[in-house]
Amino acid sequence: MNPPLFRSNPVTESSTAVIQWQNRIETILDKYLPPESSEPVLLHQAMRYASLGGGKRFRPVLIYSAGTALGLPESTLDPVAAAIELIHAYSLIHDDLPAMDDDELRRGRPTCHKAFDEATAILAGDALQALAFEILSSGLSATLPNRLLAINTVARACGSLGMAGGQALDLGAVGRKISEQELTTMHQLKTGALITASVTTPALLSGAESETLQHLSAYGECIGLAFQVHDDILDVTGNSKLTGKSTLADAALNKPTFPSILGLENSRKRALELRDEAIFHLQHIKGDARDLEWLARYVVSRDR
Repeated sequence: MNPPLFRSNPVTESSTAVIQWQNRIETILDKYLPPESSEPVLLHQAMRYASLGGGKRFRPVLIYSAGTALGLPESTLDPVAAAIELIHAYSLIHDDLPAMDDDELRRGRPTCHKAFDEATAILAGDALQALAFEILSSGLSATLPNRLLAINTVARACGSLGMAGGQALDLGAVGRKISEQELTTMHQLKTGALITASVTTPALLSGAESETLQHLSAYGECIGLAFQVHDDILDVTGNSKLTGKSTLADAALNKPTFPSILGLENSRKRALELRDEAIFHLQHIKGDARDLEWLARYVVSRDR
């Protein structure tokens, strides 16, 4: 299945670059993933099913956008893009499990545990995370600046102080009334940490100045949260044929969301404020940040 392409009307130089990067990561993932015919066959089939099953490829596109803005060639960025996308894929497998969000639909088709079985899905997620760090440790040249710090940054972003910790807070919030700040903290970890790592890791590998790193980190935090706010809005207003997943899923699970706390209009306003703040930080980046600005605008205007 080919992934849904980023839509832009009118077509711009940035949107064209984004689509090229989206297509590029498909080839890179296919290269790194074990072939379906190799043993254990079922596990490798599940890994490829979850990783090559479409999607926006937002995080790899961020990596290519940030890296090329700072002068890194795409070939240097490929291992980072593949690793972070595989971590994202593993997180979706586990999030969809009955013990977590118990979802049956992902990217317009059955979730991994429905297409295979729960045990295979768990193992596929485990193996994808391990593969991600294998790719990082072997694929990044030892001559790159801050190579080990970059790997550490990705590890931290997907651990208890990042994505996994955010998921734990998410599960703990089911059926509870929480504050906007608590919800923000939860999503800064669950969604925002890996998105932020997608722009700071290339900065580290480029040897960027600390000011550039700080502003890229702030940009990542803003669009990471904006991404989640807009996701919450789409869960209420979106078309499941476009989003590829069930609508009103959060309400069905009695999970707190930005619309449930702020209301739809204030949630839209919050997303736009975060977009504008992200674009502000790009003004301090030394390099061509037009693609990153396009992505900040895309985050709050997408229909999927």
